[in-house]
Amino acid sequence: MKKISACLLTGAMAVSLFSACGASSAGSSGSNSSKIMFVTTDTEDAYRKLLTEGMAKAASEAGVTMDEVDCGNDVEAQVEATRKAASGGYGAVICRLADSSTAPQIELAAGNLPVIYVNNQPDESALSADKYMYVASDETESGKDQAEYVINKLGKSEMNIIILEGEKGHSATVARTAAVKNTLTDNGIKYNVVFQDYANWSDTEARQKLNLFFRTGQSVDAIFCNNDTMALGAVEALKDNGLDPAQIPVTGVDATADGCASIKAGEMAFTVFQNANGQAAKAIEIATALASGKSAKGIEGVSDDLLYGWVPFEAVDASNVADYMN
Repeated sequence: MKKISACLLTGAMAVSLFSACGASSAGSSGSNSSKIMFVTTDTEDAYRKLLTEGMAKAASEAGVTMDEVDCGNDVEAQVEATRKAASGGYGAVICRLADSSTAPQIELAAGNLPVIYVNNQPDESALSADKYMYVASDETESGKDQAEYVINKLGKSEMNIIILEGEKGHSATVARTAAVKNTLTDNGIKYNVVFQDYANWSDTEARQKLNLFFRTGQSVDAIFCNNDTMALGAVEALKDNGLDPAQIPVTGVDATADGCASIKAGEMAFTVFQNANGQAAKAIEIATALASGKSAKGIEGVSDDLLYGWVPFEAVDASNVADYMN
């Protein structure tokens, strides 16, 4: 909290302290409508890092000043950063919520500023057309794609499955996990969840927890992971226990560089590309429009109710993984 408080001094001192407080600026200075604050959480996670980099790139290309404030996972710090944006000449706030339930506090702190949420979805009741919007990929599609891949690959009507979840309560964790189960059920698959636990997006946690599970000797047909990093840990756990990843499909989400390399190597079976640059560009585009007093209507991917900006997921397996590798 001390780090963020130093960033939130009033006037020119606040801007001059951004670099000392873990914040960075992209783009050139301009009017309120072209000055955006990105209030985010820690960027150690592979996907969040890509999203943050994409946000800076998109802001620069759009000629928008974007000040990034990394609040770790401190909810109070996010509220204070948003309050600073409201009094500091910003036109809009883009926010990666540390806790999806705190959107009302963020909106109160934002005053009249529009808020565009990314990567962690608040409850729809917190959204308002052309004011408080959420930019992302539809998380139900990622879990659906994972389940459909496994159904087609295994051709089984019954299966034992493992599900490795991300952060407890995270909107992606909830939606991806539910979509896997719902899709299996909708396709008439009888499934038994032999192990399900949070691994917090971590390959280390995933590997450790699965190594403990495999001591039970239970069989498993497929492993569903809420992101690629955990999927990579699952692959290592299979190998640790003399099991062949080619025979037990491991699926992830994000199509990270490491995830794609694993698919190419014949280890991970499947992932879903979540377009970080596309989401970042969409968030900047919508934020700029709303900051200018315009509507998001007509922007590609914006829902009819003007609550969401969707960027499609893309299924990735061995047949097309080369298209997603640099």
